[in-house]
Amino acid sequence: MTDNAEETTTHTNAPAPEEEPKSPTMAATDEQPPTDDATKVTEKMSTLSFSIWPPTQRTRDAVAKRLVETLSAPSSVLSKRYGTLPLDEAADAARRIEAEAFAAAAASPDDDGIEVLQVYSKEISRRMLDAVKSRSGTAPIPEGNGAQASVVAPASGEETKADETEA
Repeated sequence: MTDNAEETTTHTNAPAPEEEPKSPTMAATDEQPPTDDATKVTEKMSTLSFSIWPPTQRTRDAVAKRLVETLSAPSSVLSKRYGTLPLDEAADAARRIEAEAFAAAAASPDDDGIEVLQVYSKEISRRMLDAVKSRSGTAPIPEGNGAQASVVAPASGEETKADETEA
C-alpha cells in the first residue's frame, strides 16, 4: 500500500497542465472576424429544422402508455365517471385509439404541423371518451366538434326546434 500512496502523492505533485489561453476581452472580440467554429455553428443553426408532425415512434408510444394509465387507473377523471378498464383491455384500446387518431390526423387536409397535431390530440380525446362510454353503456358523443352535447328537456309548453319544423 505504501507504493500506491507514493504514486498518488507523485500524481498530485505533478506540474499543473498548461492553462488555456484567457478569453479575449469584449473589445478584442469586436475587432476579430468570426472563427471557423463560430461559422460552423451558425451554419448548423441555419439548416436546423424542427418538425412537430409527425410525432416520433417514441412519442406515439408515450401517448399510448399514458392512455393505458388513464383508462385503467381508478383515480382518473374518466374512470371515476365511467369505470376502469382491465389493464389488458386498456392496452388494446390505447393502441387502437392512438393508431386511429394518427391515421385521421395524417389524412387531415391541414399542412401546418401544429394544426395536424391538434387534430391528433382531439381525435385521441374523442376516441378515448367514446371507448369508455361504449363500455359503460352510455351512448358516445355525436360526431362534430367533439364537445359533449347537453340534452335538456324543454319546459312544459315549450316546443323544440324539431317540433317547430314538423308543424
